Amino acid sequence: MIEKHGGAPHSKLSLRLWLRLLSCSTVIEKRIRQKLIDDFDTTLPRFDVLATLARAPDGLTMGELSTALLVSGGNVTTVVQRLIEDGHVERIANKADRRSITVRLTKRGRADFQAMAEAHEAWIEAYLADLGDAEIEALLDGLNRVRASVERNKS
Repeated sequence: MIEKHGGAPHSKLSLRLWLRLLSCSTVIEKRIRQKLIDDFDTTLPRFDVLATLARAPDGLTMGELSTALLVSGGNVTTVVQRLIEDGHVERIANKADRRSITVRLTKRGRADFQAMAEAHEAWIEAYLADLGDAEIEALLDGLNRVRASVERNKS
């Protein structure tokens, strides 16, 4: 069998895999973004900040938060400021270093995030409902091998 774009039968499989991974991720992310707006009047970046802070009950410095999210400090500052205005996050001054600020979820932030997280899990379950447990396990195994291959073959 010849690939529709020419070449040997398997010469484009890696590229096809990458494009399929990207398209699946993009479709799911687009739906999640819209559901967060529609159901919670929030954004995916805000959800990501809340999720990261939910795993750190004592809070994180802004630097730790940006590192955990793999984004720049400027991007995190804008999102955190909006979460503070919404009452989901609070700032805590560092008495030892006045330049360092820790942020953590408020009681309201924790409760609202819990509702979002439960809805998020239900959305993902619904999107992947046509896959059986064995298929999901096989996909997870394959994706673990993809990740390992990417990590081994940095260029």
